Amino acid sequence: MQTKQTAYRDTVPDRIANTASVTIPSMQRQSLARSLFKNTRVALNIQSSKMTTTIGPNGQSKPSALTFERHAKCSLARAHSPLPHGSVPLPIFMPVATQASLKGLTYDQLRDTGCMLCLNNTYHLGLKPGQEVLDSVGGAHKLQGWDRNLLTDSGGFQMVSLLKLATVTEEGVRFLSPHDGEPMLLTPEHSIGLQNSIGSDIIMQLDDVIATTSPDHARIKEAMERSVRWLDRCIDAHKYPERQNLFCIIQGGLDLELRKQCCEEMVVRDTPGIAIGGLSGGEDKQEFCKVVDTCTGLLPENKPRYVMGVGYPEDIVVAVALGADMFDCVWPTRTARFGQAILTSGTINLRHKSFEADFSPIEEGCTCTCCLPADKGGLGLTKAYMHHVTAKETVGAHLLTMHNVHFMLTLMGRVRQAILEDRYPAFIREFFSKIYQGDKSKYPEWAVGALKGVGMDLLED
Repeated sequence: MQTKQTAYRDTVPDRIANTASVTIPSMQRQSLARSLFKNTRVALNIQSSKMTTTIGPNGQSKPSALTFERHAKCSLARAHSPLPHGSVPLPIFMPVATQASLKGLTYDQLRDTGCMLCLNNTYHLGLKPGQEVLDSVGGAHKLQGWDRNLLTDSGGFQMVSLLKLATVTEEGVRFLSPHDGEPMLLTPEHSIGLQNSIGSDIIMQLDDVIATTSPDHARIKEAMERSVRWLDRCIDAHKYPERQNLFCIIQGGLDLELRKQCCEEMVVRDTPGIAIGGLSGGEDKQEFCKVVDTCTGLLPENKPRYVMGVGYPEDIVVAVALGADMFDCVWPTRTARFGQAILTSGTINLRHKSFEADFSPIEEGCTCTCCLPADKGGLGLTKAYMHHVTAKETVGAHLLTMHNVHFMLTLMGRVRQAILEDRYPAFIREFFSKIYQGDKSKYPEWAVGALKGVGMDLLED
């Protein structure tokens, strides 16, 4: 039987073309005691006319569409970034529109949240509508009517999360199509070719992804080394480096030495941005933080750092302190479909009977369309109404998605502002205090330990 060749993968951060520039609030890291809280400010502009280059496997250089502009360097973080389809501030959370559609929101509503960068899934778009349709319509921006930035992942993650019958070899990944059972082949070249057709502003290399919980150390090492080799093939296959930014992906499981080796190899390739992959797979949070901290400490400060698949507010706030810039996850939209609202104090289940006569907004002070009073241009919806519609009505999921996405993007706006004002440590303390009502005994040990490792005592008054 003939094997159909296709490209597939998921999402990544931002890139910019021609006159665009990227700015990222950068966290100060020092060799031994990395004090995130020194009152240091740095302004750095990398002009778009000075194109960066990506180093290919044979030492040849290729142009890059991304420019990096640092607006501030604070005790704990990084902050702003322009792309071909608009300026993108960093750190950023990216909503996931898996199949060129964000579940629960129209693109006009997504624009209203201020979102400048969202994700499409290359794996799914490669299967449907397929590369021929994407080429015919002129790419995914036109297909879905989105005039802002897109990031696509290459498909490696689906090898872990979706495909039980996948075989990984040096050639690529062989699997059966979930639509019709037809044999498929995904290679680095095909993944990049499909992302070139999609036209996303940031594209990801195809990587060999292994679950962090796997006990097979030899396989994890093999996957890390193969991901480096596959990056070289991706660089060679990339047709449009002048307008699409290719990001490499750091692999190595929870083995910090493998992660260090991978960082060293990937940094030499000098891609426009760098992702830390293979996490959010059920590993212990302390191990997660160790990997992020180890990798960011070895990566260039003038490159965006993207931690893939991370979406819980606590995880993001801590990861930013560890030096990460970009995050994505389906959680905010998926949890909305189960009646869960994200609040400053945590999450609540609006399907619970306790809210049936609660006529307060979903969250006091929230400026999303749902919570904003009608006399201020919003809908002025109450918890009681949301309790009524989240049980059976599809509009409930739609409204909660609006709220949750707005919450996440607003949170990142507050993070960026705290960085620019050099008060991120104070922001973190306030953030955790609100979630745990000031009870420090309930603060998660993994967060306390990770922040202490970069110079912040979360338990300090």
